[in-house]
Amino acid sequence: MKKILLFIIIVGASLAFALSLPIQPGAERTALYLPLLKGKKVGLFINQSSMIGKTPLVDYLLKRGINVTKIFVPEHGFRGTADDGDRIANTIDAKTGIPIISLYGKKVKPTADDLKNVDVLVFDIQDVGVRFYTFISSLQRLMEAAVENNKPLIILDRPNPNGFYVDGPVLDLKYKSFTGLQPIPVVHGMTVGEYAKMLVGEEWLDVSPKSKAKDLQLTVISNANYTHKRLYVPPVRPSPNLPSIESIYWYPAIGMLEGTMMSVGRGTDKPFQQFGHPLIKTPFSFIPVSRQGARHPLYENQVCHGWNLSGTTQSILKMIDGKLQIKYLIQAYQSYPDKKHFFPGAKDYGYPKTLATQIRAGMSEQEIRASWEPRLSEFKKIRKKYLLYPDFE
Repeated sequence: MKKILLFIIIVGASLAFALSLPIQPGAERTALYLPLLKGKKVGLFINQSSMIGKTPLVDYLLKRGINVTKIFVPEHGFRGTADDGDRIANTIDAKTGIPIISLYGKKVKPTADDLKNVDVLVFDIQDVGVRFYTFISSLQRLMEAAVENNKPLIILDRPNPNGFYVDGPVLDLKYKSFTGLQPIPVVHGMTVGEYAKMLVGEEWLDVSPKSKAKDLQLTVISNANYTHKRLYVPPVRPSPNLPSIESIYWYPAIGMLEGTMMSVGRGTDKPFQQFGHPLIKTPFSFIPVSRQGARHPLYENQVCHGWNLSGTTQSILKMIDGKLQIKYLIQAYQSYPDKKHFFPGAKDYGYPKTLATQIRAGMSEQEIRASWEPRLSEFKKIRKKYLLYPDFE
């Protein structure tokens, strides 16, 4: 009995010590992957978040003699400044002379020709753990290209700032698009490394035959000292309209409003922390204006009335309470004068076909949440199989 107690004390002390250490993203654990790149022609899938401390990953690798032959970029481009949905052109990086190939828009997957002078692919992007955030769709297409062209893929994992809960409706694949390719909930609670393992293990990659997914030579360089209970603040904004951890926390819920007539605060200094419309009558107001990352925001230069969700990090975490807060979507619908056109269907964020119908029918938040089962619980069981880090529950 004394030995068991001592073991528990030692394990508890070790865990407490680990949790006191700073989180170290996979990219910073260079000793684990530099040997895998030596003497190889390397293709990087990166953006402005691909940093080792204050040094861009590509610069770090070049200084150490790594032969980077190609750079692939997702939505928002290499520097992460392009507007939401903007087409990104292929170009040459002025600083390094390396070709940059856009994989957002009409072309979302590297071709065999793109990969001719690539021996190994490296993916290093900061994700935010939301189904309609397109970086995980880009990851899937990169994985498929790696399988089809027999290229090893190394993922430099990064913590998920929304990785402390799982919630929302699971996508009906009848409505899949680049803003949702897999049957996962809006908030999936996985890092990109964990998600990649799930894509392989569940044979969800779009390759033929499906079993070929397991031929992928996948290496995940994990984060150090990370658990899904630990909160993580990305040191670099993941995209132009997620400038702060507060916007990142609200993004899953308020991002769904982009499938409606609401402004979500693009063109303001607090995108996704406020939402509204010129026709709504509330005391709070904001004015979207043209700025980098939102050149022509919805209702540009118009006064929008609505809701202000900004606050301290702790107050926002308390408001979210580990759930996808659909109550704001319901409130916005109830306050909008032209309910027939509230859901224009211009964008598919993986929910409007079902959730819009439920809201129009007057279903309560509790009833809507109940409708997410049993698929949400089934996903949670699948997710557990692929976790690389201790879970939040």
